[in-house]
Amino acid sequence: MLIEIHVLQNHAPSNLNRDQSGSPKECVFGGVKRARISSQCLKRTIRRSDLFRQAMAGHLATRTRRLPELAKYRLIEAGVAEPMAQAAAQRVSGFGTNTGKPRNPNKKTGDYETAQTMFLTDADIQAVVATMQKAVAKAANPKALLDDKTDLQSEARAAGFRPVTVDVALFGRMTTSEAFRDVDAACQVAHALSTHQVSHEFDYFTAVDDLIGQGEEEEDAGADMIGDVEFNSACYYKYLSVDLDGLVDNLTGRSAARRDIPAADTAAARDLAVNAVDALLRAALLTTPTGKQNTFAAHQLPAAVLVEVRPVRTPVSYANAFVSPARPGKGEDLVTDSLRKFETHVQSLTAGFNLPATARFLLAPLPEQEARIPGVETVPDLNTLCARLREVAAHG
Repeated sequence: MLIEIHVLQNHAPSNLNRDQSGSPKECVFGGVKRARISSQCLKRTIRRSDLFRQAMAGHLATRTRRLPELAKYRLIEAGVAEPMAQAAAQRVSGFGTNTGKPRNPNKKTGDYETAQTMFLTDADIQAVVATMQKAVAKAANPKALLDDKTDLQSEARAAGFRPVTVDVALFGRMTTSEAFRDVDAACQVAHALSTHQVSHEFDYFTAVDDLIGQGEEEEDAGADMIGDVEFNSACYYKYLSVDLDGLVDNLTGRSAARRDIPAADTAAARDLAVNAVDALLRAALLTTPTGKQNTFAAHQLPAAVLVEVRPVRTPVSYANAFVSPARPGKGEDLVTDSLRKFETHVQSLTAGFNLPATARFLLAPLPEQEARIPGVETVPDLNTLCARLREVAAHG
């Protein structure tokens, strides 16, 4: 079962996702420049949102390079002497590399870090700690621990199957460490693109001393600082898809070739996957990237949301609805034209390619931008949308 989420969302002036120069990210699509929000930005916004974290509490991992320090603290709590725990942290800093060679400490903090940032579950961290406890028990002193040539990453991997958390199962994990298994993402997220051509603008700003002008003689009545920030305003098309069966397989370990999975584990994973899709949908619709929000506060909700549930994995993005850029016209604003293009494109592709769907739901709550797509169930609010989707996902 494939769940696809299509969103049209208009943002006021903003700089939600910046490039290396501080400008709003962009791209060329349909021969013209478009505003863009990267998929990485959107995924992090969802994953780190309060909505998602509260809904999935107890089922989340941590993305970090601080595995050595986490292991050190747990070893000390378990009674390992600080010098041995410090040597263990140095060994763990080699996790995430092909050689396993320990790295030098961070010059600023003095702490040991892994070479790459990794998604780590609590079970992953505990497996590393258990592996280091065995290594510490065999070593006579910190130097012996550091000189030991045992492949500790392989030992951690050989400790047995460890289930992954919801965020790892959704967004995937790729490491170069034998200690942690790679996970293919069950969720795909496209870069959000503006439905129309954009041009960036600049906000010129100043910082003025509040006490200037209070004295009788002021040599400088101007600003203490001047600068500018680039921004744009755009109506975005966003697309996400979730392979529900793939998500369940990731959670149970079937995708990792785990054998003899108890029926109870599969049922529990299915329930968790349905909850995860609910949380993902709500977070995708109700949260916004944090870039320059203190400056622009561009917290606008979507104009329309289409959710399609397909019985087979045939993902279809409707981005090509906007190859010809949307434009405001007489009696029609930019969002309305975007909706019209979107509706026409969805109908044409659905009919032309006989696209199968178990269920299709449309949420378009603004009366001035009412949307209708034949064969699609219109829902009045987000709670109804989530409830209908849960029903289909739970019994699909």
